[in-house]
Amino acid sequence: MNHNSKLITILIPCYNEQESLPALFGRLNAVMDSMPDYRWEVLTVNDGSTDSTLAMLMQMHRRDSRWHYVDLSRNFGKETAMLAGMDYAKGNCVVIMDSDLQHPPEEIPRMISLWEKGYDDVYGVRRQRGREPWIRKKLSLMYYRILQKTTRIPVLQNTGDFRLLDRVCIDALTAMRECQRYTKGLYCQIGFKKASFEFDQQDREAGQTKWNMRSLAGLAVDGVTSYTTAPLRIATVMGLVVSAIAFIYMVWVFAKAAIYGDPQAGFPTIMTVMLFLGGVQLLTLGILGEYVGRIFNEVKHRPPYFVREVDGEKATAYRSK
Repeated sequence: MNHNSKLITILIPCYNEQESLPALFGRLNAVMDSMPDYRWEVLTVNDGSTDSTLAMLMQMHRRDSRWHYVDLSRNFGKETAMLAGMDYAKGNCVVIMDSDLQHPPEEIPRMISLWEKGYDDVYGVRRQRGREPWIRKKLSLMYYRILQKTTRIPVLQNTGDFRLLDRVCIDALTAMRECQRYTKGLYCQIGFKKASFEFDQQDREAGQTKWNMRSLAGLAVDGVTSYTTAPLRIATVMGLVVSAIAFIYMVWVFAKAAIYGDPQAGFPTIMTVMLFLGGVQLLTLGILGEYVGRIFNEVKHRPPYFVREVDGEKATAYRSK
């Protein structure tokens, strides 16, 4: 092997994936063995797994020097696990993929080929989404359309975390140390030269998805509040519209009473207006609360994650950039 050859890091966040790991080991090793002109580093991040995931990663590290692992102190979530992996990655480029094999490792050579042509961010566009619920597909596409219309930064639709990033992109992403991360937005935020390729997303190799509708809704809220201030502007416009309607209604009531002397029953009208205004106020406060909550978390400047162990050695709990 040429020791001056380029180092490729494959970053894989793992959370309770013991059923999928044997197939992942075999398929990924086959891809790496087929490309001997590169040096390889498989960096797995154990995100607080409660099954045998960590033990299997440790065993694979002892068997194959290309495999490495970072063991986080608890479950921090996929977004933070990817940041930890980027902090520890040494490669000239980093390929990010899921451990459940929904992202086929066999696509990695094509990604590297595009990278060698000068592209900094090579991302996969799903041609097929596997056995994903119909409602989830529709909501996902609708979410990305809304996000695209509310921000000036281009949003890549029908894409995920399956991508290759040049070292310059990794350095840019790790420079942004926000705690509540929305990496799909950050990929677009940093820019650089991008290229896409189509792939068929596979079904899970084994086990159950860790993403339910509640966690996906939380991710969507994080995406909106970290990527655009449109909800704040919507609240402002809503306030102006409601104020204008209330003023027009007030003028109409006074004019009607002055011209026709029509006594107002009052109670149904008052209750309707009060409930409507109360709902608008609560909605606006909720939107403000989401942004204030993000500010509250960010100004504390807490480390986004803590590390317990790296390749069998006790690690520094936090690597600052």
